[in-house]
Formats: sequence, C-alpha cells, structure tokens
Amino acid sequence: MHILNFEAFLIAITILTLTPGLDTALVIRNSSRSGFMAGCVTSLGICSGLFVHAMFSALGISAILLQSADLFQLVKWVGAAYLIWLGLGSFRAIYKGSNKVAMLEDDNATSSARRSMREGFLSNVLNPKTAIFYLAFLPQFIDLNYSPIVQSFTMASIHFLIAMIWQCSLAFAINSARKLFKSSAMMNWMEGVTGTVLILLGGKLLLSADKL
Repeated sequence: MHILNFEAFLIAITILTLTPGLDTALVIRNSSRSGFMAGCVTSLGICSGLFVHAMFSALGISAILLQSADLFQLVKWVGAAYLIWLGLGSFRAIYKGSNKVAMLEDDNATSSARRSMREGFLSNVLNPKTAIFYLAFLPQFIDLNYSPIVQSFTMASIHFLIAMIWQCSLAFAINSARKLFKSSAMMNWMEGVTGTVLILLGGKLLLSADKL
C-alpha cells in the first residue's frame, strides 16, 4: 500500500467520519423512518459518492471547480438546495402525519432502498465541501512515484469501510430505539431535529457561497 504517512491519514479520516454532520443526519433520519436496512443503504449511497470525489481529486477536476467561480458557485447552490429540500421533506412528513406509515415501509423494501440509496449518493456528490476536502486532503498522502488514481481510490476505499461501519452501527442504534419508542411524538421529534439540521447545513452552505 503506497500511501505516505498512512497512520496520520487513518487517524484523520476516522475523526472526520465520526464528526457529526450531513451524513449523520441523513442516516439518522432514514433509519428512524424506515429501519436498519434503510440506514445502511443510505450509508452505502453516501460512501459510494466518496469514489466520485476521489476520482475528481485524482484527475484534477476539483481544481478546475476551484478556479471557475461561476461553475463552483453553481455546484454549491445545487448541493445546498438539495439539502434544504431533504430537510423540508422531514417537515412535510410531520405535516402529513406520515410517520406511522413510514414505520411500516419495510413492506416496500425495494422502493425504500432505492430512495435511501439515491438520497445518500446525491447528498454526498452534490456537497462541494467534500470535493474541496478531498482535493486538499488526499494529495498530502500521495506518493508521486505511484499512480495517484490508484492511491486516491485506495484511500477512498478505506474511508468507505470506516464510514460504513460507523453509519451502520448508528443505524442499528437508531432502529433499536425506534422499536422501543414507536410513538408518533417521538418520530415527529426525530423528523423535526434531522430536518432542522439538514436545512441549517444547506443554509450554511448557501451563506458561505462567496467565501469558499
């Protein structure tokens, strides 16, 4: 494995993964809605997006985004709008009183899995902060004597594994709590909290549009 300062990379990527953020909020929301498998599939979508950023970083496409203010701002606006849309979806679920239905969505596992996978993947790919992080972070551990693409994908694979373990563990914990607290009030509270977090993250991204 040709990765410079591998121990430092492992520690840094683990801390990043465990830090609460959009990924955590999305896994919590979908796990509370539709159970353990929905949380795991959401995580799979999120983590699959890491390889897109790894490829962009290795090929220098992220650098092009940095140099093109208009293009980069467009990506940020799209990503921010998607986060806010997801957050508003939580409040729509509360308004429609669909929580009891959502708790039974395991009967339609295919539809639930497809939606969770799509939401996880798009939320990650459309997040320019992840692109910037990969652009700034991965090159520090690249050995120029070997293929940057292979090394980038290797590091993304390690990140994928750590994130899947953490997020699936989180989904399991949320699902266990979901079985204990099957009240509409608890589900509405969970929807409200995660919806608020998603909207705030999207709003923060919009406000930082001129700063990054």
